[in-house]
Amino acid sequence: MGTGSVVPRGSRWGPRWGWARVSGASMSPALRPGDRLLVSYRRPARPGDVVVARLADGTVVVKRAAERRRTPTGGPGWWLLSDDPAVGVDSRHRGVVGEHDVLAVVVARAWPRPGPIAPAA
Repeated sequence: MGTGSVVPRGSRWGPRWGWARVSGASMSPALRPGDRLLVSYRRPARPGDVVVARLADGTVVVKRAAERRRTPTGGPGWWLLSDDPAVGVDSRHRGVVGEHDVLAVVVARAWPRPGPIAPAA
């Protein structure tokens, strides 16, 4: 999943919008490999949103924000899930992702099928 440059959420000086590209099948059927996504760096995540996040090992992923949880150190975080549980790595494998590692919220798919992202099945 490529995101281009990443600016911390809430930055007053960074860009408000950006692009991400889906590279795996873990978010099928809502998203497919090659989909281009419009993302917001400033919109706060809500349960059910599709987000761009950085896992503890530095991998940047597109996942669904399932629910708010606390990190092992007690900080705010998110439980992130793949739409297809048989594919990809998510919080079931890596645990809670810290709120500061949720880099952007997906607003819409821009290409090849423009439109909103379907909710999880």
